[in-house]
Amino acid sequence: MNYFNKIISACVLLLIPVIAQADGLDSGDTAWILTSTALVLFMTLPGLALFYGGLVRTKNVLSVLMQCFMIACVVSIIWVVYGYSLSFGHGGSMNAWIGGLDNAFLANVTRDSLSGTLPESTFVMFQMTFAIITPALIVGGFAERMKFSSMLLFSVIWVTFVYFPICHWVWGGGWLAEMGLLDFAGGTVVHITAGVAAIVTAMVMGNRNGFPTTPMMPHNMTMTITGACMLWVGWFGFNGGSALAANGDAGMAILVTHVSAACGAFTWAVLEWIKYGKPSALGTVTGMVAGLGTITPASGFVGPMGGLIIGLSAGAVCFFATGFIKQKLKIDDSLDVFPVHGVGGILGTLLAAVFISASLGGAGFSEGMNMGSQLGVQLTGVIATIVFTAVVTYIILKVVDALLGLRVTEEQEVEGLDINQHDERGYIL
Repeated sequence: MNYFNKIISACVLLLIPVIAQADGLDSGDTAWILTSTALVLFMTLPGLALFYGGLVRTKNVLSVLMQCFMIACVVSIIWVVYGYSLSFGHGGSMNAWIGGLDNAFLANVTRDSLSGTLPESTFVMFQMTFAIITPALIVGGFAERMKFSSMLLFSVIWVTFVYFPICHWVWGGGWLAEMGLLDFAGGTVVHITAGVAAIVTAMVMGNRNGFPTTPMMPHNMTMTITGACMLWVGWFGFNGGSALAANGDAGMAILVTHVSAACGAFTWAVLEWIKYGKPSALGTVTGMVAGLGTITPASGFVGPMGGLIIGLSAGAVCFFATGFIKQKLKIDDSLDVFPVHGVGGILGTLLAAVFISASLGGAGFSEGMNMGSQLGVQLTGVIATIVFTAVVTYIILKVVDALLGLRVTEEQEVEGLDINQHDERGYIL
């Protein structure tokens, strides 16, 4: 009997780690975030790559695809080496601003380590896909004129000194998180940072040769619409996955994401119809992206009414912002990153404070909080993100320009980046 008891005790001791993990691990949450991870990566490769690739001229299509692909590669490496640790680690006395390096090379991420109800490895990979798509969005601001080597160096430095700190401020326990900033899936962290960086880059580099007098029409709208459809579907993982659980927050986030995308696309198409006499496919899919980007920070906090109004607002505000940037200011933000993502991120971050109200179908405020004070917090987050991103991006551009030069020569730009940067063509002519 004693021998039998010893065997039972030994088995129980061996099972303790498994039991402990089972107490925290939720297989349903894990399955959903694994799916969401695939969806968000799908947004960049192939979604964003095809969306951007179709919008440029034939001679530059391969360069844009290559830029998106290589950003995914290099940011993945950086994320493992130090990005995750700086974004979500504890930075000691500097924790309000940046994480530490305790998790460099994912030193403490094991098969058994958990992040909430998820394996930490799953959380690491999910957040990695956000770090990938953010600098990839910036590509639209300098498309058709930046050297490939300069693009790689800029992306590495930018995610290190802009994305990782702001990610920590908002999602890693930094000062904006302490203030109570509402950013469910990346209005500040992803869209404002990418939009501001894109327009700063466009201004520093200057317009493409011939802009704005020479028409620079998309070479393949079929490719662009295909990429846009992939973005729409992938965004369900982007916003729904940010609940980090398979629950009602995820379900509502997906619902309002879809509604906002539909409203943004419809509003943009109607405004084009009124202004130009015909709605365009390009405008319609751009309105869809505006709706998606604008709902992102509010997606887990608002209800269907909020999704409708935010989507309608996104379609209208981003439509007029695009015309103002291109036609009035004559800034060659090539693929409209700032007026769509930057303006959309700002609008959605502010409106999150309004439509979180329970009376408007949202999740409601915490005790002692009111709309006015929350709007103040949201505005603080928006201003801080804009200023920090603009200043640091400008400095990075000047450093890269001094080291490698930012822009291809005029002759290379005329020839096209596919040939002179990669010695290949996107199409056999």
